[in-house]
Amino acid sequence: MSMEKSLHENFGHRKTIPPEIREVTLKALSFYPALKNVKIDFVFNENLRKSLMQAQPRVRSMYGSRKRRSYLIKIHRFFSMNGKKVPVHRLPENVLVGWIGHELGHIMDYLRKNNWSMMLFGIGYYTSKSFIITAERAADTYALDHKLGDYILATKEFILTMGGISKSHIRRIKKLYLSPEEIMDMMLNRVSENPGMSAKITT
Repeated sequence: MSMEKSLHENFGHRKTIPPEIREVTLKALSFYPALKNVKIDFVFNENLRKSLMQAQPRVRSMYGSRKRRSYLIKIHRFFSMNGKKVPVHRLPENVLVGWIGHELGHIMDYLRKNNWSMMLFGIGYYTSKSFIITAERAADTYALDHKLGDYILATKEFILTMGGISKSHIRRIKKLYLSPEEIMDMMLNRVSENPGMSAKITT
């Protein structure tokens, strides 16, 4: 059995994923067993302006039970690097796993909110920068708690060090998200709190 087929059978239930990013998305999903039966659609969307990916609940699913809610992760088809548009599926695998893992962290956060809380969340996200910081850091924290630390770290370092990303966007990233240093500290703290857990931290 191929690795992708095995991942699909274990983590592809109720997921729609573009073929170009199927394997890397399934790998990210494998870190979140709680999402196994959650309906999530991964779709390419070239209208995203401030981020490469965006996770949100499907509006039509907000009128029913929280357990029956479905989610959408929008992914820009291209990443601007050194003045060129690079297809997102051509990015390094560990970077993509970290990026998708971060978005899945948002969905883990959404799962614990009732519909009223989700409405307030949506208002806060679009009106308050401090609210955005809290939400983005919560998503990173969920990813770290699910042992995606190395991948999240790889994503952050890729974003901050690759050429072609505007200084204003880098400033936004630094302001809204956990820094690589904070991520490394949190990874080390998790290891010290759980001696049986190993951490591979590269610098």
